[in-house]
Amino acid sequence: MPDLPRVVVTESLAAEPMAWLRQHADVVESSPDRVKEDLAGARGLVVRTYTTVNADLLDGGPDLNVVGRAGVALDNVDIGACRARGVEVVHTPGANSDAVAEFVFALIFDAIRPRVMLDKPLELGAWSSLRTELVASRQIAGSTIGIWGMGRIGTRIARIGTAFGATVLFHDIQEITDDWRNGGTPVSREELLERSDIVTLNMDEREKNRALVNADAFGRMRSDVVFVNCARGMVIDPVACAEFFVNHPGAIALLDVHDPEPFTATYPLLDINNVKLLPHIGAATRPAKINMSWVVRDVLRVIEGETPEHPAPLA
Repeated sequence: MPDLPRVVVTESLAAEPMAWLRQHADVVESSPDRVKEDLAGARGLVVRTYTTVNADLLDGGPDLNVVGRAGVALDNVDIGACRARGVEVVHTPGANSDAVAEFVFALIFDAIRPRVMLDKPLELGAWSSLRTELVASRQIAGSTIGIWGMGRIGTRIARIGTAFGATVLFHDIQEITDDWRNGGTPVSREELLERSDIVTLNMDEREKNRALVNADAFGRMRSDVVFVNCARGMVIDPVACAEFFVNHPGAIALLDVHDPEPFTATYPLLDINNVKLLPHIGAATRPAKINMSWVVRDVLRVIEGETPEHPAPLA
């Protein structure tokens, strides 16, 4: 299709945005391990999570105008290297915020509300035993939820937590205006960790956040904390995390993100009974996948010389 700009796609997109892209571009379906050899002549590159866009990769695409990240975080895209070559970077902020916020509460309910599904009749004794065994020791109403990072996802968690009747605390490096707090109260990092029954991480992937949740942070948490990370694996010190949960069997960690992904047999958080590991599925809803895949619209805008709706931040 010589009259259409070539766009390389390295990871799967939702069907409707992909069909739209095929109508407007010569689409090359590639993969993270062979993308460099497919970039010759390409004007656009669309990636998701497991394609690393760096200077070396960009050397294979001298005609590139734009890199589109079908998602929010940009830790796998070297924005500086792109812009040094005149390559715009676009993404989809907010596309998966509702999905991740809902997932955070799905994990919390898994942690605090034991339950079983019945597939056969039970005698009264077994029925009564289950009703006794499955009494939860806590509930969200009346608990304190601490939100570390009050961005798009954090504000949604605050709204949901407040609706459930929880006390919501938050800590963020930026001033959060009243209209974004959704019932949350700003506190210091120390107060958030010390007071919260549930701690959820929602900070971004900037390098200064690496291992931000360290031994000192874990040492301030309650001995029975429910700790949720659906942000980025790199924000946690995994050794400090492992030590805390080994030493506090009444606490529980629910970790959807890891560093690296996929993790290996040497991962410090493996084989700890109260640490639950998930395969990075917080954004795994069909609506979120569709929303993220529509990054292709901005990719075409840039190729056609238009201003994108969602360019990557400057820093």
